[in-house]
Amino acid sequence: MIPRVSLFLVLTLASLATGAEPPVTREIQVPAAGAWTFTELRRFPAPEARQGIAADDEFLYVISNHDLGKYRKSGGDRLAAWSCPEGEPLTHVNAGVVYRGRLYGAHSNYPGVPHVSSIEIWEPGTLRHLGSVSLGRTDGSLTWIDRRDGRWIACFVHYAKRGGEPGKDQHWTRLAEYDDEWRPTGRGWVFPVALFAHLGSRGFSISGGAVGPDGFLFVTGHDEKELCVLEFPTSASTLRWVATIPMTAEGQAFAWDPAEPGVIHLILKGARQVITGRVGRSSTTGN
Repeated sequence: MIPRVSLFLVLTLASLATGAEPPVTREIQVPAAGAWTFTELRRFPAPEARQGIAADDEFLYVISNHDLGKYRKSGGDRLAAWSCPEGEPLTHVNAGVVYRGRLYGAHSNYPGVPHVSSIEIWEPGTLRHLGSVSLGRTDGSLTWIDRRDGRWIACFVHYAKRGGEPGKDQHWTRLAEYDDEWRPTGRGWVFPVALFAHLGSRGFSISGGAVGPDGFLFVTGHDEKELCVLEFPTSASTLRWVATIPMTAEGQAFAWDPAEPGVIHLILKGARQVITGRVGRSSTTGN
């Protein structure tokens, strides 16, 4: 069994129908790392390290709101860049993934409301912008995308404060599935309530996510130095939170290395650095 660490958080529950209720203290079970480990391997500076990072076999693509930088994995040499003025046309690129020779970025109008999202596409060699897939108004602000079982998965988050829509908070965050033409398949998942109590205390939500070792979904908050490990359910719709791995990066979007299993690339937003580490898991959890 995975060991758990108990945190006591005060949750204020408000009834939308009858008005505010008194604060209720609940025990939030935060799964410990168990057999999972994170080891930092190296880091280098990158001025674009504000939102996230994508990776292919040779290069890293560091993502800011409306700027991209292409870097060599070994040594951190900057090889190419792309930029546009804020809002002309892009406002908030939050994450990316390289798939079949294209760099796909998750873009939204954050902190604007109502939420509007799109998929932006670049040519990785030169970072030339190739086009966009408009998703229009979306139920939530698109923060990250990834591939799973031959489909796209996309996370649409809600916020309790800045960038939030009236009547909705982090608990409305959802994970949706799309086909290769960016048509919704009708499949989707929700995140555990306890995860938002842990990561969303300042009004933020899930900033990064990607399918990693053994098919687990790994997610990060806004600036917590943790990787949260989730398991897709075999029934119903709620993902299961199974482990919380301490790390040296501060939340935000990240990428698994396609050439080195278990190697992960993250950012340290405050220092504008790229961090590369290794995530591992022993065969037994112990006590």
